[in-house]
Amino acid sequence: MVFGNSLWQLILQSDIVTKIVLLILVIMSIVCWAIFFYKLILLRVKKKQMKDALDDMKQVNNMDRLLAVTTSYVKTLPGYYLSKNLMFLKSLLEVEPGKRQLNDRECEFMQNHIVQTVDEMVIQEESYLSVLSTTAAASPLLGLFGTVWGLVHSFVRISELQTADITVVAPGIAEALITTLAGLMVAIPVLVMYSYISSQIRNLEQSFMRLADRVSFVVQQLCVTE
Repeated sequence: MVFGNSLWQLILQSDIVTKIVLLILVIMSIVCWAIFFYKLILLRVKKKQMKDALDDMKQVNNMDRLLAVTTSYVKTLPGYYLSKNLMFLKSLLEVEPGKRQLNDRECEFMQNHIVQTVDEMVIQEESYLSVLSTTAAASPLLGLFGTVWGLVHSFVRISELQTADITVVAPGIAEALITTLAGLMVAIPVLVMYSYISSQIRNLEQSFMRLADRVSFVVQQLCVTE
């Protein structure tokens, strides 16, 4: 009965502020679940792409093979990473016609770009995570706000009726606590979602770093010591 008609009746007879708080919490929950499934599906696809690319990169030891792997992974996450670094390498080599090697300064620029590209792509993968973390932190507070408002509303009703009988007090307190319950029901799953997605992104970041190491190894062959 607590989660059946009795609960629904309490929601229906609650005041407008309580209903608005509950509606906001429901919307926040729906948005977070949508983000979670969206990120979950994308991360699984991207992790598979990275795994395949890393397997192919084990055989890469020169620029020609790197170009071949990049071409085979067009329109994928590792392909985007590889092509972005190769474009920067191309811009360095095109400074002089026929240039095929990098000096120390250019090599340092290239190595920094390889690392910075990893950071940029990790930041992109972390998009929408702030929504999950903010919801996990704000929903209990929003529920608490609704509870405090409901208690104030309940005490005002008691003063108007000039009685503290349990039949008068209990429904008001139960109505007030609905928002706290709703806030916790939103916050706990969202916190789990945030932790899981964050851990998956950290795993993806490790794959990026391994890919970056292979690119650095190939690029290092173009570097000459002055």
